[in-house]
Amino acid sequence: MKCRKCGGTAVLELRRHNAAFCAPDFMEFFRRQVGEAVRRHRMFTREESVLVAVSGGKDSLALWDVLLQEGYSTTGLYLDLGIFDYSKESRAKCEAFAAEHGVPLLIVSVEQEVGAGIPEVQAATRRPTCSACGLSKRYLMNKAALEHGFPVVATGHNLDDEAATLFGSILHWQTEPLARQSPALPSTHPKLVRRVKPLYRLSERETAAYAFLRRIDYIVEECPFAKGATSLMHKEILNRLEDVSPGAKHNFLFGFLEKGRPAFERLVEVALNECARCGQVTTGTLCGFCKLADQVKRAR
Repeated sequence: MKCRKCGGTAVLELRRHNAAFCAPDFMEFFRRQVGEAVRRHRMFTREESVLVAVSGGKDSLALWDVLLQEGYSTTGLYLDLGIFDYSKESRAKCEAFAAEHGVPLLIVSVEQEVGAGIPEVQAATRRPTCSACGLSKRYLMNKAALEHGFPVVATGHNLDDEAATLFGSILHWQTEPLARQSPALPSTHPKLVRRVKPLYRLSERETAAYAFLRRIDYIVEECPFAKGATSLMHKEILNRLEDVSPGAKHNFLFGFLEKGRPAFERLVEVALNECARCGQVTTGTLCGFCKLADQVKRAR
């Protein structure tokens, strides 16, 4: 294969783009895709400081790497979920990346905030592990951004993640998640920061290739609680479709963002309040995170 841009030997074929690239040109392509996402959705400006949520995995560290190369002011945020050796290793990867690049990294412990790590939270509340984890991460990302003065949080969600989330929401016709599925969620309340996903134009395979070519040291193992997750099943179904129809995931997600999401936005109107206990944004009187902390306390 020849590189589409320079004609040299290609190292990666991108069937959905009907193209192949050598290593330097692929990395340039990758950075351009991130830049296009930031520009198209006005995710943040060069004058703003960006809080990058990092897990130690390929996607979030690749995102942080690109933003640093492009000259953005960034700080990493690692949420220690307390998941046995997995959290210890993923934290070490984030700390090593931050030290290598000379950039700050904030570390927030779920155990300190809710009273227990995710395994104990799951046991105490009997909620699905991914549900309790997702709730905790959304709450703590927003809280950390507010406390440290960041107007925006960037996460490493890629095209595969977003297409799988969309697939799951459509299977159950969950109108509120469909209304909120977007590469860039604006601030709709003074205590809600913007949340953006600059990798949404890039596939998981592409972020893995970028991380490999940039020699980013990331945790390879999946979260031990991910086994059996419906999101992985949805990804597998979409991967099979992608194999026989390259570009299917892109068309599915981008078609929805262009033609479907506006209709669901008009259907869903949510009144936002401040939690009576912690002051964070909620739709009720007490936010989900405070309710989760109460369940943990009662179980103990």
